[in-house]
Amino acid sequence: MSILKSNSQSVVAFASPQAMSLKIRQKSQLKGRQADEASMQEVRALLLLEPEALKLRRDLLIEQLHALNDTFRGLHERHLVALSKLMNIPMAEVYEVATFYHHFEVIREGEQAPQFTVRVCDGLSCEMAGAPTLLSKLKASLGTSNIKVVPAPCVGRCEQAPVAVVHQHQIGHANAEKVMASVQAEAIHPVAPDHIDLEAYMAEGGYALLQALSSGAQTTEVVMKAMEDSGLRGLGGAGFPAGRKWRIVREQSAPRLMAVNIDEGEPGTFKDRTYLERDPHRFLEGMLVAAHVVGIDAIYIYLRDEYHACRQVLEAELQKLKIRSPVLLPKIELRRGAGAYICGEESAMIESIEGKRGEPRMRPPYIAQVGLFGRPTLEHNFETLYWVRDIVQKGPEWFSGFGRHGRKGLRSFSVSGRVKKPGVKLAPAGITMAELIEEYCGGMQEGHEFYAYLPGGASGGILPASLSDIPLDFDTLQAYGCFIGSAAVIVLGHQDSARNAALNMMKFFAHESCGQCTPCRVGTEKAAQLMQAPVWDNATLEDLNQVMADASICGLGQAAPNPVRCVQKYFPQEVI
Repeated sequence: MSILKSNSQSVVAFASPQAMSLKIRQKSQLKGRQADEASMQEVRALLLLEPEALKLRRDLLIEQLHALNDTFRGLHERHLVALSKLMNIPMAEVYEVATFYHHFEVIREGEQAPQFTVRVCDGLSCEMAGAPTLLSKLKASLGTSNIKVVPAPCVGRCEQAPVAVVHQHQIGHANAEKVMASVQAEAIHPVAPDHIDLEAYMAEGGYALLQALSSGAQTTEVVMKAMEDSGLRGLGGAGFPAGRKWRIVREQSAPRLMAVNIDEGEPGTFKDRTYLERDPHRFLEGMLVAAHVVGIDAIYIYLRDEYHACRQVLEAELQKLKIRSPVLLPKIELRRGAGAYICGEESAMIESIEGKRGEPRMRPPYIAQVGLFGRPTLEHNFETLYWVRDIVQKGPEWFSGFGRHGRKGLRSFSVSGRVKKPGVKLAPAGITMAELIEEYCGGMQEGHEFYAYLPGGASGGILPASLSDIPLDFDTLQAYGCFIGSAAVIVLGHQDSARNAALNMMKFFAHESCGQCTPCRVGTEKAAQLMQAPVWDNATLEDLNQVMADASICGLGQAAPNPVRCVQKYFPQEVI
């Protein structure tokens, strides 16, 4: 036989017929690992939603991973291969999503899944309350068992610090005895808290506003005007005027979608969880009113995975509402986060709802124009929607009538740290830190003198007690290198260290960076290393700070320098 000289087909044609047949058979085989039938059957039995066609929706990948992770206490590689085949998604995509989120445990070939995982919060409030000691005790007690014990970023129960999570059961004011008792009794599942259910809510006039809108007794323009006149701004941190957002999205072409952000992962923040555990329908009615006014076709509620008890409440009450709703409801889907602080950023949350890694998008376009599934999207924080009913029914003047020191409105402050009475404090916007501590928190804990405070969680900066007379609200703290964000207030006493608080925050940012952009991914890690030196290299830290602030894609990297800069400015004695 001759030699074919074409560059694209150059082969020496001396192969035997048997070898050629073998080569053809090898080429016809699929590449990579193949799914075994047992794994296929196990995964097929767990696939969510009916009818069959819905099971293959790409955006449900994370929900399917949760089903596997919950059932088998981890994501075995053989199940991921089967899921890839059943959903017709490349294995690389399934694996990159599974390994992106902290709450997914990928179990490799030959490894054993843990019986369950115990997480000890290492957020600042829990650290000050003794979490490191608790973590060490639990590792010593459980280290030889098939129970995994790990530190975890803030789990949203800071007023009960320290907090441990045994599988899905959160334990407030935790100690080793409480955790061990929960482990031994296998009390590892969430317990839905007492709350105002649908019947009780409707008995007190609930959903009357929604009914009035649906029947035409109340006009959308009146509701829109009330929202604008109230001055209500987004309470997730960005502070964009809610009424203006409604108008912007309503002007976009249909179909329009809505994404509700209940992924409050900012260390020190727990207001959304507190309100949701008590009065879920006040939020749901506000959500549905917004959807009616803006003309929303489908709603996606994104709930952080740490809030297992809240998920039980929402699932139960949404089911009741779908059966007994006084009006025709849009499509509503409850989506479950998987442990990623970055998904609190609106575009990263949308990526996660679509079943992808939670990486922020470049802007423009903004999600009001091109958002979820490429459609105009109204994105709101839980608490913003929580106030809609009261504002419309009581009038915008009711809400704007609150305030101190020239500010207007109400703010829900999540207060934790060295105060006697931590918790969610509903107070007038513009209240000062000194007033908040004395009037709402019962003063400082015994043995602690007011030293410093974080007015806006991990990214909001750190201020000394000497600046406790600044009105706490949007736009009042920027001049001091801080911002209020979601109003997560953490109070430090004289025995605490602002330097250590800043280091705790930078480690959090390094852990939670999505890794998409180099300034944030490398900058936070390097800054955390430099901040552990006995004396800070302030010049190098400032170089890192500048690059992170200027070049990071989203607010995580842009705001990460704030605690560092505040310590350098207000607490220089701690770093030299």
